[in-house]
Amino acid sequence: MNLMKAIVAAGLVAASTSAYAADITGAGSTFIYPVLSKWADAYKKETGSGVNYQSIGSGAGIKQVQAKTVTFGATDAPLKSDQLEKDGLAQWPMIMGGIVPVVNIEGVKAGDMVLDGQTLADIFEGKITKWDDAAIKKLNPNVKLPSEAISVVHRADASGTTFNFTDYLAKVSADWKSKVGSGTAVEWPAGVGAKGNEGVSGNVGQTKDSIGYVEYAYAKQNKLTYTKLVNKAGKTVDATMEAFQAAASNADWAHAPGYYLILTDQPGDKSWPIVATTFILMHKDATDKAASQEALKFFKNSFDNGSKMAEELDYIPMPDSVVKQVEKTWASDIKS
Repeated sequence: MNLMKAIVAAGLVAASTSAYAADITGAGSTFIYPVLSKWADAYKKETGSGVNYQSIGSGAGIKQVQAKTVTFGATDAPLKSDQLEKDGLAQWPMIMGGIVPVVNIEGVKAGDMVLDGQTLADIFEGKITKWDDAAIKKLNPNVKLPSEAISVVHRADASGTTFNFTDYLAKVSADWKSKVGSGTAVEWPAGVGAKGNEGVSGNVGQTKDSIGYVEYAYAKQNKLTYTKLVNKAGKTVDATMEAFQAAASNADWAHAPGYYLILTDQPGDKSWPIVATTFILMHKDATDKAASQEALKFFKNSFDNGSKMAEELDYIPMPDSVVKQVEKTWASDIKS
Protein backbone atom coordinates (compact mmCIF):
# COMPACT_ATOMS: atom_id res chain seq x y z
CA MET A 1 0.00 0.00 0.00
CA ASN A 2 1.55 3.31 -1.02
CA LEU A 3 1.63 6.37 1.24
CA MET A 4 -1.34 8.17 -0.35
CA LYS A 5 -3.57 5.08 -0.23
CA ALA A 6 -2.55 4.43 3.35
CA ILE A 7 -3.54 7.93 4.40
CA VAL A 8 -6.88 7.74 2.62
CA ALA A 9 -7.43 4.30 4.17
CA ALA A 10 -6.80 5.85 7.57
CA GLY A 11 -9.64 8.28 6.90
CA LEU A 12 -7.44 11.23 6.05
CA VAL A 13 -7.98 13.40 3.00
CA ALA A 14 -4.57 14.59 1.89
CA ALA A 15 -3.66 17.10 -0.78
CA SER A 16 -1.46 15.71 -3.54
CA THR A 17 2.21 16.50 -3.06
CA SER A 18 2.53 17.08 -6.79
CA ALA A 19 0.03 19.95 -6.57
CA TYR A 20 2.24 22.01 -4.26
CA ALA A 21 5.26 21.72 -2.02
CA ALA A 22 4.30 22.98 1.42
CA ASP A 23 6.70 23.68 4.23
CA ILE A 24 5.59 22.33 7.61
CA THR A 25 6.53 24.25 10.75
CA GLY A 26 7.25 22.64 14.09
CA ALA A 27 9.04 23.43 17.35
CA GLY A 28 10.03 21.86 20.65
CA SER A 29 11.95 18.82 21.86
CA THR A 30 15.70 18.77 21.30
CA PHE A 31 15.54 15.04 22.19
CA ILE A 32 13.89 14.16 18.83
CA TYR A 33 15.91 16.62 16.72
CA PRO A 34 18.66 14.25 15.41
CA VAL A 35 16.16 11.74 14.01
CA LEU A 36 13.56 14.34 12.98
CA SER A 37 16.27 16.00 10.85
CA LYS A 38 16.96 12.71 9.04
CA TRP A 39 13.25 12.11 8.48
CA ALA A 40 12.80 15.66 7.18
CA ASP A 41 15.71 15.33 4.73
CA ALA A 42 14.28 12.08 3.35
CA TYR A 43 10.78 13.56 3.09
CA LYS A 44 12.06 16.66 1.27
CA LYS A 45 13.82 14.48 -1.32
CA GLU A 46 10.73 12.34 -1.78
CA THR A 47 8.01 15.00 -1.88
CA GLY A 48 9.59 18.44 -2.20
CA SER A 49 7.95 19.47 1.08
CA GLY A 50 10.24 20.78 3.80
CA VAL A 51 9.99 20.66 7.57
CA ASN A 52 11.06 23.84 9.33
CA TYR A 53 11.70 22.63 12.89
CA GLN A 54 13.02 24.72 15.76
CA SER A 55 14.91 22.61 18.32
CA ILE A 56 14.12 24.89 21.28
CA GLY A 57 13.04 22.56 24.09
CA SER A 58 9.73 20.89 24.94
CA GLY A 59 8.39 23.76 27.06
CA ALA A 60 8.83 26.31 24.29
CA GLY A 61 7.39 23.86 21.74
CA ILE A 62 4.23 23.41 23.80
CA LYS A 63 3.81 27.19 24.04
CA GLN A 64 4.28 27.65 20.29
CA VAL A 65 1.71 25.02 19.32
CA GLN A 66 -0.74 26.39 21.90
CA ALA A 67 -0.28 29.83 20.35
CA LYS A 68 -0.81 28.33 16.85
CA THR A 69 2.48 29.76 15.58
CA VAL A 70 3.58 26.29 14.35
CA THR A 71 1.79 23.34 12.74
CA PHE A 72 3.03 20.89 15.37
CA GLY A 73 4.83 20.85 18.68
CA ALA A 74 7.13 18.11 19.98
CA THR A 75 7.49 17.38 23.69
CA ASP A 76 9.11 14.72 25.85
CA ALA A 77 6.79 15.74 28.70
CA PRO A 78 3.32 14.57 27.63
CA LEU A 79 0.26 16.69 28.36
CA LYS A 80 -2.51 15.15 30.45
CA SER A 81 -5.95 14.58 28.93
CA ASP A 82 -7.60 17.61 30.58
CA GLN A 83 -4.89 19.93 29.22
CA LEU A 84 -5.21 18.44 25.72
CA GLU A 85 -8.97 18.96 25.88
CA LYS A 86 -8.59 22.55 27.06
CA ASP A 87 -6.15 23.40 24.26
CA GLY A 88 -7.98 21.43 21.55
CA LEU A 89 -4.91 19.31 20.89
CA ALA A 90 -4.29 15.75 19.74
CA GLN A 91 -1.20 13.99 21.14
CA TRP A 92 0.62 10.83 20.13
CA PRO A 93 3.98 9.13 20.78
CA MET A 94 6.43 9.41 17.86
CA ILE A 95 9.72 7.89 19.04
CA MET A 96 11.44 6.58 22.16
CA GLY A 97 15.04 6.77 23.30
CA GLY A 98 17.39 6.62 26.26
CA ILE A 99 18.61 9.47 28.45
CA VAL A 100 22.16 8.93 29.68
CA PRO A 101 24.39 10.58 32.29
CA VAL A 102 27.54 11.89 30.59
CA VAL A 103 30.84 12.74 32.28
CA ASN A 104 34.14 14.34 31.32
CA ILE A 105 36.83 12.75 33.52
CA GLU A 106 40.37 12.27 32.30
CA GLY A 107 41.13 8.61 31.59
CA VAL A 108 37.49 7.48 31.93
CA LYS A 109 35.92 6.05 28.77
CA ALA A 110 32.26 5.39 27.84
CA GLY A 111 30.85 2.58 29.97
CA ASP A 112 33.79 2.55 32.43
CA MET A 113 31.87 4.19 35.26
CA VAL A 114 28.78 2.94 37.09
CA LEU A 115 26.27 5.14 38.92
CA ASP A 116 23.08 4.23 40.74
CA GLY A 117 19.99 6.39 41.09
CA GLN A 118 20.61 7.56 44.65
CA THR A 119 24.21 8.56 43.91
CA LEU A 120 23.12 10.36 40.73
CA ALA A 121 20.46 12.26 42.71
CA ASP A 122 22.99 13.17 45.41
CA ILE A 123 25.41 14.54 42.77
CA PHE A 124 22.74 16.70 41.11
CA GLU A 125 21.49 17.81 44.54
CA GLY A 126 25.00 18.98 45.45
CA LYS A 127 25.38 16.51 48.34
CA ILE A 128 28.20 14.64 46.61
CA THR A 129 30.71 17.24 45.45
CA LYS A 130 33.90 15.33 44.59
CA TRP A 131 34.56 12.49 42.16
CA ASP A 132 36.40 10.40 44.75
CA ASP A 133 33.46 10.49 47.16
CA ALA A 134 33.01 7.20 49.03
CA ALA A 135 29.62 6.48 47.35
CA ILE A 136 31.12 6.79 43.85
CA LYS A 137 34.25 4.81 44.82
CA LYS A 138 32.11 1.98 46.20
CA LEU A 139 30.37 1.63 42.82
CA ASN A 140 33.66 1.98 40.90
CA PRO A 141 36.43 0.14 42.78
CA ASN A 142 38.53 -0.28 39.62
CA VAL A 143 38.15 3.23 38.18
CA LYS A 144 40.78 5.88 38.89
CA LEU A 145 38.70 8.75 40.27
CA PRO A 146 40.23 12.23 40.69
CA SER A 147 39.93 14.21 43.93
CA GLU A 148 38.35 17.05 41.97
CA ALA A 149 35.14 19.03 42.41
CA ILE A 150 32.22 17.82 40.28
CA SER A 151 30.91 20.40 37.79
CA VAL A 152 27.18 19.72 37.39
CA VAL A 153 25.54 20.72 34.09
CA HIS A 154 21.74 20.75 33.75
CA ARG A 155 19.20 22.18 31.34
CA ALA A 156 18.48 25.90 31.57
CA ASP A 157 15.32 25.75 29.44
CA ALA A 158 11.96 24.07 30.06
CA SER A 159 12.83 20.58 28.90
CA GLY A 160 11.20 17.21 28.43
CA THR A 161 14.59 15.59 28.92
CA THR A 162 14.67 17.27 32.34
CA PHE A 163 11.07 16.12 32.97
CA ASN A 164 12.07 12.48 32.48
CA PHE A 165 15.44 12.79 34.23
CA THR A 166 13.95 14.45 37.34
CA ASP A 167 11.00 12.02 37.28
CA TYR A 168 13.56 9.23 37.59
CA LEU A 169 15.49 10.97 40.37
CA ALA A 170 12.24 11.56 42.29
CA LYS A 171 11.43 7.83 42.02
CA VAL A 172 14.81 6.66 43.34
CA SER A 173 15.51 9.35 45.95
CA ALA A 174 12.99 10.38 48.62
CA ASP A 175 15.14 13.41 49.40
CA TRP A 176 15.11 14.56 45.77
CA LYS A 177 11.35 14.02 45.59
CA SER A 178 10.66 16.14 48.68
CA LYS A 179 13.22 18.90 48.11
CA VAL A 180 13.42 19.29 44.32
CA GLY A 181 10.66 17.25 42.70
CA SER A 182 10.16 16.71 38.98
CA GLY A 183 9.07 18.80 36.02
CA THR A 184 10.21 20.36 32.77
CA ALA A 185 11.96 22.99 34.90
CA VAL A 186 13.03 22.66 38.56
CA GLU A 187 14.96 24.76 41.07
CA TRP A 188 18.32 23.08 40.60
CA PRO A 189 20.25 22.85 43.89
CA ALA A 190 23.63 22.74 42.12
CA GLY A 191 25.39 23.37 38.84
CA VAL A 192 25.14 25.53 35.74
CA GLY A 193 22.44 25.58 33.08
CA ALA A 194 22.78 25.05 29.32
CA LYS A 195 20.15 25.28 26.58
CA GLY A 196 19.00 22.14 24.86
CA ASN A 197 20.58 18.69 24.61
CA GLU A 198 22.99 20.51 22.29
CA GLY A 199 24.03 22.96 25.02
CA VAL A 200 24.50 20.32 27.71
CA SER A 201 26.53 18.15 25.28
CA GLY A 202 28.75 21.09 24.39
CA ASN A 203 29.25 22.19 28.00
CA VAL A 204 30.14 18.71 29.29
CA GLY A 205 32.43 18.12 26.31
CA GLN A 206 34.38 21.29 27.13
CA THR A 207 34.36 21.16 30.95
CA LYS A 208 36.78 18.89 32.79
CA ASP A 209 35.31 16.88 35.70
CA SER A 210 31.74 17.65 34.65
CA ILE A 211 28.54 15.60 34.56
CA GLY A 212 25.29 16.18 32.65
CA TYR A 213 22.39 14.26 31.09
CA VAL A 214 21.48 14.05 27.42
CA GLU A 215 19.56 11.99 24.89
CA TYR A 216 21.77 9.09 23.79
CA ALA A 217 22.10 10.24 20.16
CA TYR A 218 23.80 13.44 21.39
CA ALA A 219 26.21 11.44 23.55
CA LYS A 220 27.18 9.33 20.52
CA GLN A 221 27.36 12.19 18.03
CA ASN A 222 29.54 14.27 20.37
CA LYS A 223 31.64 11.27 21.46
CA LEU A 224 30.76 11.92 25.10
CA THR A 225 31.54 9.48 27.91
CA TYR A 226 28.27 8.00 29.16
CA THR A 227 28.00 5.95 32.33
CA LYS A 228 26.37 2.64 33.12
CA LEU A 229 23.45 2.68 35.57
CA VAL A 230 22.10 0.31 38.21
CA ASN A 231 18.44 -0.34 37.34
CA LYS A 232 15.34 -1.05 39.44
CA ALA A 233 16.17 -4.78 39.49
CA GLY A 234 19.58 -3.96 40.99
CA LYS A 235 21.41 -4.94 37.80
CA THR A 236 24.17 -2.87 36.22
CA VAL A 237 23.18 -2.09 32.63
CA ASP A 238 25.02 -0.45 29.75
CA ALA A 239 23.42 2.20 27.55
CA THR A 240 22.47 0.01 24.59
CA MET A 241 19.57 -0.35 22.19
CA GLU A 242 18.72 -3.66 23.88
CA ALA A 243 18.49 -1.98 27.30
CA PHE A 244 16.35 0.89 25.95
CA GLN A 245 14.04 -1.59 24.21
CA ALA A 246 13.76 -3.70 27.38
CA ALA A 247 12.41 -0.68 29.27
CA ALA A 248 10.15 0.35 26.36
CA SER A 249 8.64 -3.13 26.20
CA ASN A 250 6.74 -2.36 29.43
CA ALA A 251 4.80 0.47 27.76
CA ASP A 252 1.04 -0.17 27.75
CA TRP A 253 0.03 2.49 25.22
CA ALA A 254 -3.41 0.99 24.60
CA HIS A 255 -4.57 1.83 28.13
CA ALA A 256 -2.91 5.26 28.46
CA PRO A 257 -5.46 8.13 28.14
CA GLY A 258 -4.11 10.65 25.63
CA TYR A 259 -1.06 8.34 25.38
CA TYR A 260 0.19 9.78 28.71
CA LEU A 261 2.94 7.40 29.79
CA ILE A 262 6.31 7.84 31.56
CA LEU A 263 8.97 5.15 31.02
CA THR A 264 11.42 5.76 33.88
CA ASP A 265 12.55 3.21 36.48
CA GLN A 266 10.89 0.31 34.66
CA PRO A 267 11.19 -3.26 36.00
CA GLY A 268 13.26 -5.97 34.31
CA ASP A 269 16.87 -7.15 34.62
CA LYS A 270 17.87 -5.62 31.28
CA SER A 271 15.88 -2.34 31.44
CA TRP A 272 17.70 0.99 31.11
CA PRO A 273 16.31 3.20 33.91
CA ILE A 274 15.71 6.44 31.97
CA VAL A 275 13.80 6.00 28.71
CA ALA A 276 11.79 8.89 27.30
CA THR A 277 9.19 9.31 24.57
CA THR A 278 8.77 12.29 22.28
CA PHE A 279 5.12 13.17 21.68
CA ILE A 280 3.71 15.20 18.81
CA LEU A 281 1.04 17.82 19.53
CA MET A 282 -1.30 19.12 16.82
CA HIS A 283 -4.55 21.07 16.85
CA LYS A 284 -7.59 18.90 16.25
CA ASP A 285 -9.20 21.69 14.22
CA ALA A 286 -6.26 23.53 12.65
CA THR A 287 -6.65 26.94 11.04
CA ASP A 288 -4.43 25.83 8.15
CA LYS A 289 -5.90 22.47 7.14
CA ALA A 290 -3.47 21.99 4.23
CA ALA A 291 -0.44 22.37 6.53
CA SER A 292 -2.05 20.06 9.09
CA GLN A 293 -2.63 17.34 6.48
CA GLU A 294 0.90 17.75 5.09
CA ALA A 295 2.27 17.31 8.63
CA LEU A 296 0.28 14.07 9.03
CA LYS A 297 1.69 12.84 5.72
CA PHE A 298 5.18 13.59 7.00
CA PHE A 299 4.58 11.70 10.26
CA LYS A 300 2.98 8.78 8.38
CA ASN A 301 6.02 8.66 6.11
CA SER A 302 8.33 8.75 9.15
CA PHE A 303 6.45 5.86 10.78
CA ASP A 304 6.46 3.84 7.53
CA ASN A 305 9.97 4.54 6.29
CA GLY A 306 11.90 6.04 9.21
CA SER A 307 12.48 3.08 11.55
CA LYS A 308 15.90 2.19 10.14
CA MET A 309 17.01 5.84 10.34
CA ALA A 310 15.82 5.93 13.96
CA GLU A 311 17.61 2.71 14.90
CA GLU A 312 20.86 3.96 13.32
CA LEU A 313 20.75 6.75 15.92
CA ASP A 314 19.76 4.28 18.68
CA TYR A 315 16.20 5.50 19.01
CA ILE A 316 13.39 2.98 19.51
CA PRO A 317 10.69 3.12 16.79
CA MET A 318 7.09 2.84 17.94
CA PRO A 319 5.71 -0.72 17.61
CA ASP A 320 3.40 -1.40 14.63
CA SER A 321 0.43 -1.90 16.95
CA VAL A 322 0.93 1.60 18.39
CA VAL A 323 1.34 3.13 14.91
CA LYS A 324 -2.03 1.62 13.89
CA GLN A 325 -3.57 3.02 17.06
CA VAL A 326 -2.07 6.47 16.32
CA GLU A 327 -3.46 6.42 12.76
CA LYS A 328 -6.93 5.78 14.20
CA THR A 329 -6.38 8.79 16.49
CA TRP A 330 -5.55 10.93 13.45
CA ALA A 331 -8.66 9.75 11.63
CA SER A 332 -10.99 10.36 14.58
CA ASP A 333 -9.47 13.48 16.17
CA ILE A 334 -7.91 15.66 13.46
CA LYS A 335 -10.28 17.45 11.12
CA SER A 336 -9.26 17.54 7.47
